[in-house]
Amino acid sequence: MTVKYGMVLDLKRCLGCNACTVACKSENSVPNGIAWTETLSEEIGKYPNVTRAYIPTICNHCEDAPCARVCPTTATYTTDEGLVLVDEDKCIGCGACVVACPYKKRAKLKQETFETGLHKSGEITPFEEQGYPRFTVGTAVKCTFCHERVNQGLKPACVVTCPTEARIFGDLNDPASEPRKLIQARKGYQPLAELNTRPKVFYVD
Repeated sequence: MTVKYGMVLDLKRCLGCNACTVACKSENSVPNGIAWTETLSEEIGKYPNVTRAYIPTICNHCEDAPCARVCPTTATYTTDEGLVLVDEDKCIGCGACVVACPYKKRAKLKQETFETGLHKSGEITPFEEQGYPRFTVGTAVKCTFCHERVNQGLKPACVVTCPTEARIFGDLNDPASEPRKLIQARKGYQPLAELNTRPKVFYVD
């Protein structure tokens, strides 16, 4: 059976620390102003019974990805393992994918992003110097589930960095995998499932 990679986000375990965001930027040299993964927060209840919920978000690597459907050059494509990736050699920077993504997880690279740098001082750090050559100004970018790591048998950077193991990554086609067992045991659900994009990211409460 073909491997289909996916992720489960455990809302009970997420602390909202955003270690995942930092790990993603460090691993992928994601430019300033762009976050491939981030954690949203929401206040629940009324004083004095108030709590805060944290909702980690990431590209959902949809089975029927809207961003891939609208791409005029097939630059956005799905691998046999279910990862939605971008071939920047084919990307013409039209931005159709950015508009089509209902989860707002696509971004287009602007020239000023690389000129101002992470500190917005106009000076590029050594870290940026080694990482920015992997990007092409004008193209669209997104989370790749750290496919280079996955191809080496490793887990995505955000998964291994999470201090509470709120991110669980694995083969959704394998009934014995941790993600599949968690989805079944705790009734995992997909974000905006009504859109029928068939996300490969699930949430458990």
